Amino acid sequence: MRIGIDYTSAARQSAGIGRFTRELIRAAMALDTGNEYRLLVAGRQPIAKAHLPGTGRGFRLVQTPLSERNLVRLWHRLQIPLPVEVFLGRLDVFHSPDFVLPPVARAVKVLTIHDLSFLRVPECADPRLRWYLGQVVPRSVRRADFLLADSESTRRDLIELLGVPPDRVQVIYGGVDARFAPVEDAEALRRVRETYAGGRPFILAVGTLEPRKNYPTLIRAFAQARQAARLPHALVIVGRKGWVYEPIFAAVDELGLHDHVLFPGFVPDEELPVLYSAADVLVTPSFYEGFGLPALEAMACGTPVIVSDVSSLPEVVGDAGVRIDPRDEAGLAEAMVHVVQDSALRAALRAAGWERARRFTWDDAARELLAVYARVGGG
Repeated sequence: MRIGIDYTSAARQSAGIGRFTRELIRAAMALDTGNEYRLLVAGRQPIAKAHLPGTGRGFRLVQTPLSERNLVRLWHRLQIPLPVEVFLGRLDVFHSPDFVLPPVARAVKVLTIHDLSFLRVPECADPRLRWYLGQVVPRSVRRADFLLADSESTRRDLIELLGVPPDRVQVIYGGVDARFAPVEDAEALRRVRETYAGGRPFILAVGTLEPRKNYPTLIRAFAQARQAARLPHALVIVGRKGWVYEPIFAAVDELGLHDHVLFPGFVPDEELPVLYSAADVLVTPSFYEGFGLPALEAMACGTPVIVSDVSSLPEVVGDAGVRIDPRDEAGLAEAMVHVVQDSALRAALRAAGWERARRFTWDDAARELLAVYARVGGG
């Protein structure tokens, strides 16, 4: 078969959906020696070497003369039916791994929906993005021949909120790259603590600064934990600024925690294993997650995790982490104190988390994806 994939998010986004897509497509092409791939990237600007699709055989990267913004305007706002085959040639299957489908002339259409947070927690979405997704995603879902979801939680949302027949959607979980493993190099761990936390032990959160991540609650719970147990820890929140992030910094101002809540910004992929390993605990108190890759990667590095008991996070963590109500500040504070101070609990969580993370591999995910391509494309 000739398989077309919209690789734009993988080429242009360092974290989140971009990294999820990049890891999955790389693994699939490394395993697949029979099919031909054509990867569409919007715009002519150079692609970072780390974002290239790897060395698998049988693929061609096609960059369009139109920018991503102009393609969005053309395909989704003006709805001009210029098919992707104009750029990629004849296709048997076209896969869009980032919520929306462009016009497709003849190929079987596969669409990945990572989450429906703009419908489940609309108050957490940027209003302009919420309006756009509310128009385009349901239309793309209706046009798709087959849908993929990152979790059973998202699959249920597709069935319940958008009326997708259950036999049209399949879950393909993400995986953990082999580089995510416990780092035991004392000097590397010391350097990371010095760089990110001023040499102190620290509690870690990873994710874009935006309302869905629930960071104001985390900051207030951290303040309670510091006061209740005299914790010497810093709270390190890693991620770029997204949208409506002002309440996050307002919580720090209100509580006078400027020296204790630290925002280093985006951290490159290669730094994450040692950052996870150096943290005493990773906290993901989100109101909604489509998958929750940082929690899985932290567990693979032997770091205990505390996560919200909502959406996909219970699926990912299982019984290998501590689960809390994301709106319960006191409960989150108590959980942080318990995990940080109880060495027996920490050891149990490390062992259980590492074992749990081993169940999620990109190769397994890639095999499932290739099976979908074969089934829907008749290959």
